[in-house]
Amino acid sequence: MPQTTADIQTYINENQQQFEQALIEWLKLPSVSTDSAFKQDVRRAAEWLLKRFENIGFKTELIETNGHPIVYAESPPVPGAPVVLVYGHYDVQPPDPLELWHTPPFEPRIQEGKIFARGATDDKGQALTHVLSAEAWIKTQGSLPLQLKFLIEGEEECGSAALYEFLEGKYDKGGPAVQKRLKADVCVISDGSQYDHGQPAVTYGLKGLAYFELRLTGPNRDLHSGAFGGSVANPANALTKILAAMIDDRGRVQVPGFYDPVIAISDEERAQFAALNFDNQEFMRELGIDAIAGEEGYTTLERRWARPTFDINGLWSGYQGEGAKTVLPGKAGAKFSFRLVPNQTPEYVYDRLRSFVESLCPPGIKMELIDLHGAPGVLVPIDNPFMDAAKAAIERGFEKTPVFVRTGGSIPVVLKFKELLDMDTLLLGWGQDDDNMHSPNEKFLLADFHRGIKASAFLWEEIARVHGTRAR
Repeated sequence: MPQTTADIQTYINENQQQFEQALIEWLKLPSVSTDSAFKQDVRRAAEWLLKRFENIGFKTELIETNGHPIVYAESPPVPGAPVVLVYGHYDVQPPDPLELWHTPPFEPRIQEGKIFARGATDDKGQALTHVLSAEAWIKTQGSLPLQLKFLIEGEEECGSAALYEFLEGKYDKGGPAVQKRLKADVCVISDGSQYDHGQPAVTYGLKGLAYFELRLTGPNRDLHSGAFGGSVANPANALTKILAAMIDDRGRVQVPGFYDPVIAISDEERAQFAALNFDNQEFMRELGIDAIAGEEGYTTLERRWARPTFDINGLWSGYQGEGAKTVLPGKAGAKFSFRLVPNQTPEYVYDRLRSFVESLCPPGIKMELIDLHGAPGVLVPIDNPFMDAAKAAIERGFEKTPVFVRTGGSIPVVLKFKELLDMDTLLLGWGQDDDNMHSPNEKFLLADFHRGIKASAFLWEEIARVHGTRAR
């Protein structure tokens, strides 16, 4: 084992308590980007991170935007060495429903080797591993073996509008200047999960997203369902019919042309997924369900990772209180999303969805279809040296060879980096599928937090190594 590696590992092992305390401090800041009531807390979370970078000698900037600020930090260039862009986000999902949390979401609690708090794994805990690994290099070696550029945003959970404006040049001296500033050989993102407990993974595929809100309006007020029922179109009735028509009993989306661009899963990938020996029974047990559902003809992993889907995310209409109130509601609405696979685009789905919904909307009902946000899916080539570096670093940090997987989640900025910076991304998730991301009692296994710091530290060494090999 090289002495530098031993020094870094020793530093990480000896500072575990301090690293956990840093995570606790950051998690206490309720950086909920979607709720304006938390605006100052979001800013405090950004400033906390900025100070952490300053303390290890990084050049830093808090980039002001029309929304929440972006944290940018970079280490000194290393002649002849590669440059890595590390992306993450410091904002978190709203903690609702609060009554389902065992302890308050912004009062971090450690129990049975896990830390419970909103943002524990999505994404403060995972993003922090890369900051701390850089600290370990600087504290033990005086410098890094390559240059790191950190871009940590505060609006990932609400669409990343400010980040996209920044990437296009709105808050700098123009798009090309920003793109030159962020130029790197590869991007690293840890905002996901391992394949399973004790089985780390490298993610090479992400689903895309097309997210919509449908609002239906009928009469100009709620009506008595006895006096007016049967003579006035009911928006709630119309909404349920439209939503029910979106998908059939075989799990197939019914929007005309929806599947036309979809690329079939290759035999090689199907064999690769099957080799992971996914346990349907354990999956059902963990979720408290008694049956698997989804598109016919595909396995659970194939549905989750490589087939497009439709899901209702929320709906409302009429009376929601206790007891009965017989109203014919004046309005009804729903939020729903399509998870897309590579070659599908949100624009393609929107055009066909609008025509489909219009054809189903009955007379007497006005409809408004709102395109909230979306992004295409992404596939990263497995056969490149940076993937080899990631695999080697994870094997050293987790003491287990990682598997290559796809995921049903979406990270829209991955495609943006490819388009604007001509750069692929290493997707290295340290969390677990059962970490309750976006749900009450979000958690992060502290052992994975520390293993992630080690894997990250080894990653900088491995990327420098493969880059040197390519240059020779």
